[in-house]
Amino acid sequence: MPRRALLIVNTKSRSGAAQCDLAIERLKAHDIEPVHLECGRREELSPLIVEHAGNVDCAIVGGGDGTINAAAFGVIEAGLPLGILPMGTANDLARTLGIPFDLDGAADVIADGITRKIDLGIVNGEPFFNVASLGLSAQLAQKLTRDIKRRWGRLGYALVALNVLFHAKPFRATITSETETVRVRTLQIAVGNGRFYGGGNAVEKDAAIDDQHLDLYSLELDRAWKLALMARSFRYGQHGAWREVRAVRAQEFDIRTRKPRPINADGEIVTRTPAHFSIRPAAVTVFAPKTGA
Repeated sequence: MPRRALLIVNTKSRSGAAQCDLAIERLKAHDIEPVHLECGRREELSPLIVEHAGNVDCAIVGGGDGTINAAAFGVIEAGLPLGILPMGTANDLARTLGIPFDLDGAADVIADGITRKIDLGIVNGEPFFNVASLGLSAQLAQKLTRDIKRRWGRLGYALVALNVLFHAKPFRATITSETETVRVRTLQIAVGNGRFYGGGNAVEKDAAIDDQHLDLYSLELDRAWKLALMARSFRYGQHGAWREVRAVRAQEFDIRTRKPRPINADGEIVTRTPAHFSIRPAAVTVFAPKTGA
């Protein structure tokens, strides 16, 4: 069990400011001394972890998937286990690991001290735990402002998603894996590392965050409204059974588009095409329940 923890909470997330004091209280109740630091920008999070690594037993990050994503390189370089306090809207990494969404339950997981090594996805040098994608989800990430997240939560996601779908148009891309190169006309290409994304949709029915490979799917539809027919399949990771969905499993992918397109990694726009996707197996040590997904 960790005794001294670096605690970084995204107080700008929807529930971060209200829960920061409670997080400190719950950790102290487990005899964990939190060293709480403010972090103004996500780019500063990993350097902050490295700077203070010598004084703590672990790093605990509170926020959404994008905030936790920003800690990945920091805990790897510092050699510290990562504790997760889910305070975002989707919380897909916590869902993948089986970490409770309530603060008490998440603190219990950290206090138990059970760790698990998980894979980390990399796109153009940027990390992702859940999914990195271009197309619909990148457009959604661009339109889903911090204010909308704070005010509307999941409802905000739904409203913005409807707007994105209404205006969606296919684009052309070239996908290269270890075994083939294909040219596609698609609405979205997603490359998954973990099991869940988008608030509980499954990347692929057999996907796991420690299976040492990536799962890609491409939505090769003419009309975005057809996605409504596939909703249940996406929820359970069975979309690869549809003729209009290309599904590929590999350790590396290259994606090229005629014009540079933004790429969304765990809810944050981090780079653009052309993009190289790869995986670092067992790269990050996290606190997780015994029965994690």
